[in-house]
Amino acid sequence: MNMCRLLEEENIIMELQSNTKEGIIEEMLDLLVRNGKVKDRDSALKAILDRERKMSTGMQHGIAIPHGKTDSLTGSKLVTALGLKKTGVDFGALDAKPSTIFIMTLSPLNRTGPHIQFLAEMSQILNEPQKREAILKAVTSHEVMSLLST
Repeated sequence: MNMCRLLEEENIIMELQSNTKEGIIEEMLDLLVRNGKVKDRDSALKAILDRERKMSTGMQHGIAIPHGKTDSLTGSKLVTALGLKKTGVDFGALDAKPSTIFIMTLSPLNRTGPHIQFLAEMSQILNEPQKREAILKAVTSHEVMSLLST
């Protein structure tokens, strides 16, 4: 799976404004709605928040991956957004550190494989400390895309 085929530059937020977990999720979801990827915001938000209540998607090393499955996508493929918050937000991460890189994915209810494959690929890419630092220092979404594809 080519991660950069799923993440589009228009779905990258270089500086998230919110300082809460719920606010970050809503801000990223609103971007996907504005860009025509999600047709039913409320349904998609419920799917993500329900998943988040079961277990936090705050990982380690400043990464959080809020995700959910919903039938409110405009197409039949996984959609994704990436957001950055250099000051970090408490996302209930495994290492108890603030999250700074957020990757949101929404996948259709009837598809099980793509989001797992995507999450595995993103984890591998963002496992490198230098890559995470470079992404947080990036100034444009084009730079972020370039960093993710190398």
